Amino acid sequence: MAKFGAALLSLVLLTACEAVSTQPDVAIRAPAAPSGACEVGLYAGPDSEFVIVTKSGDGYRYQTSSGEVGDMIPTGAATACAGPGFVNFAGVSLPRIDARVTDTRFRSGDVELAGRLIQPSGAGRDTPLVVFAHGSEDTGWIDRSPEPYQMVGRGITVFVYDKRGTGLSGGSYTQNFPALADDLVAASAEAKRLVEGMHGRFGIIGLSQGGWIAPLAAERAGADFIGIGYGLVVDIREEDASQVELELRTAGYPEDVIARGRELTDITARLVASNYRDGLDEFAVFRDRHAGEPWLSGLRGGYTGVLLGIPIAELRDRGVPMFDRLDIDWSLDPVEVLRGVKVPQLWALAGADREAPMEVTLARLQSLRSEGSDIRVFVFPETDHGMWEFRRQQDGSRMSTKVTGGFHDLMADWARGSVAGSYGRAEER
Repeated sequence: MAKFGAALLSLVLLTACEAVSTQPDVAIRAPAAPSGACEVGLYAGPDSEFVIVTKSGDGYRYQTSSGEVGDMIPTGAATACAGPGFVNFAGVSLPRIDARVTDTRFRSGDVELAGRLIQPSGAGRDTPLVVFAHGSEDTGWIDRSPEPYQMVGRGITVFVYDKRGTGLSGGSYTQNFPALADDLVAASAEAKRLVEGMHGRFGIIGLSQGGWIAPLAAERAGADFIGIGYGLVVDIREEDASQVELELRTAGYPEDVIARGRELTDITARLVASNYRDGLDEFAVFRDRHAGEPWLSGLRGGYTGVLLGIPIAELRDRGVPMFDRLDIDWSLDPVEVLRGVKVPQLWALAGADREAPMEVTLARLQSLRSEGSDIRVFVFPETDHGMWEFRRQQDGSRMSTKVTGGFHDLMADWARGSVAGSYGRAEER
């Protein structure tokens, strides 16, 4: 880490990081600006480093270009907002970086969506343009996600939008992937309209659930490339089964219990795909047979844990209204979708991902590559979902510490078409 990062280590980050008694170099210290209101955006540190400030709940958070994170304190602290154009960061006054921001509203079918184009200073005809497809969260990204600013700070023009039913956008929240892909295509068209030809390579970056959406939209959006961060090449039912198995293995259960978990997820997969008609009686028998067994209590998965908590009579009469409202398309085969993608793909996988276990995904990507698909895969070891580094607690849980180094550099270089060298601890597979 450079001087700026060393100064940052004197702060307590995420309540998980240990405080380190390290002071910023006097050469980069400037008088602190007066405290004041926070402004979302990028702030310049030394040696091309930067700090991102975004909204979070009722307050603000920061994320540095090297992945450290924490809360912005409104007033009177070493890390605080400092009014228009400045933040005080670890005792250093940082100026805001100029970027051209254009807010817009556009339509996808009968839904109006809110979007934002963010162009770095000096953006021109060679500047890459990317549109983000964000994950399953039911909150908007405008003003709240640091991901777009990580790219802008690296010289990439970004279009970000709030998914339908979130943030400033209209419509109802959904997990219907074809509908979300339609929205991504519409967002791509709006991004291109706003830049008026002033861009170079155009691509889509999908994070988490966005890794399912980006390939569905790539051809219609006219993408030159797609980049996927901590996504999956498994369907939703396979994801649930993988999560259940990982939970049981992590808890140390033997193979006979793992087999029971597979039996359970085979049943719940049929349930959700058949509107709770196929497998309900088997599910009832299974629950009665294993009631009270320690491995079954607290099981989560993707949806199996929810089904375990609902009375059988209620499932028979009402199903799961929460799932029904999501309008999930259970028929999608992600492998077949990827076979149809003709543009280059980059996949960055988290090696210790509990939400999206990577083993099956890695094997399928390698198989697709052997069939001729243009796919590069990088694995960041000892990182969890979201590319979070973590510290293991005594009870076996994980405490997130920072976003792993190299991930954002990799994505920005992919957008530029110039992936080379090393990216943190990543291994190309």
